[in-house]
Amino acid sequence: MLEDRVTSLDRFIIEQERLYPEATGRFSNILYDIALAAKVVTREVRRAGITDILGRAGRANVYGEDVTKLDAFANNVFIHATEHSGNVCIMASEENDGCVEIPPEYPTGSYALLMDPLDGSSNIDVNVAIGTIFSFHRKISKGPRGAVEDCLQPGRRQVAAGYVVYGSSTMLVYTTGSGVHGFTLDPTLGEFILSHRNIRIPERSTYISANESNYPKWPEEVQSYVGHLRKRSYSSRYIGSLVADFHRNLLKGGFFMYPPDQKSPTGKLRLLYEAAPLAFVIEQAGGYASDGHGPILDIQPTELHQRVPLYIGSPFETREAEAWISGRKRPDAGPSSSAG
Repeated sequence: MLEDRVTSLDRFIIEQERLYPEATGRFSNILYDIALAAKVVTREVRRAGITDILGRAGRANVYGEDVTKLDAFANNVFIHATEHSGNVCIMASEENDGCVEIPPEYPTGSYALLMDPLDGSSNIDVNVAIGTIFSFHRKISKGPRGAVEDCLQPGRRQVAAGYVVYGSSTMLVYTTGSGVHGFTLDPTLGEFILSHRNIRIPERSTYISANESNYPKWPEEVQSYVGHLRKRSYSSRYIGSLVADFHRNLLKGGFFMYPPDQKSPTGKLRLLYEAAPLAFVIEQAGGYASDGHGPILDIQPTELHQRVPLYIGSPFETREAEAWISGRKRPDAGPSSSAG
C-alpha cells in the first residue's frame, strides 16, 4: 500500500530548489534527464537475458577493454538523454576517446557532464549488480560551447555527483554538496521514491573490499596494511563491481581499496569517471577517499582517462590506510569495532 507521504525524486528536487532562490532550474533538469536515462537502462538490464543485449559489441574502449552491447547501449542512452536540453556544454565518458561535444543544432548550457555509463559491465552476463556513475562541473571555458578544460577540473569543484545501482532494485544516489540522498525506483509507479534521506557512512567498520587475489602484486606497504587489518579480524566483502561494493559500504560501513600493482603501477580506476565522483559522494556522507597520499578530490586531472589508486569508505580505516601507505606516523588503531 502506498504511504500517505511519498516523496518522489521530482518533488524532492523541487523542494531543494526552493531553498536556493537564485536557482535557475537548469541543473534540476539535468537530474531529470539522468533519472530518465537510468529508467531506460533499467528496462534493458531487466530484459538482458531474453534480448540480444548480452555479450560483446565487437570493439574495445579507450582502455583496450572489450565493450559489451549493454555498455554501448547505456552510453548512447545517457548521451542522447542529456545533449538536447541546453543545460550541458560538453560531456566526457569512459567509453569515448575524447570529449563528447553537443551537436551544433542544440543549445549548450553551463555544466560539463562526466560519466561511466555502465560500471561493472564484465559482470553483466552473470547477473551481478552493475551501475552508472556521473558527476557535473560548472563551465569554466570562455568559448560559447564547452571545452576539455571544463572536464579537467579537480573533484573538489564538482557541483554534483552520484551513481545508479542496478541490482535487486534500481537505486539512484546523489549529492549536490549538502548531504547524500537515495531514491529507489518503484516499478509500479515508474518513479524514483526517496528511500534513504541524509545517508551517513559509519565512522569505522570491520569490512574490507579488495581483490585480494592481487595481493602478491601490491606494494609492500599495502600488503603490510592488509595484514594489519587481518590481525584485527576484518572480514572480506568483495563483489567485483565498484558501484555495488561502494553502495554496500556506504550503507553498512566498509573500506574499499584498489591499490596500484605491478600491472597498473599508477592505479586502475579512472579519476574522472569513477574515483572523483564517488569521493564527492563519500565525503558528503562523512567518509573519506584517498589515492594513498592525499584526498582524491584535490587531484588536478591532466587527461580525460587518467587512472589513480583508490582507497575509499569509512573515515577511520581510509585515513589510517593513507597514513600507513604514505609512510606517515600511523594513528593509534585502538580497539576494533564490532562487526555489523
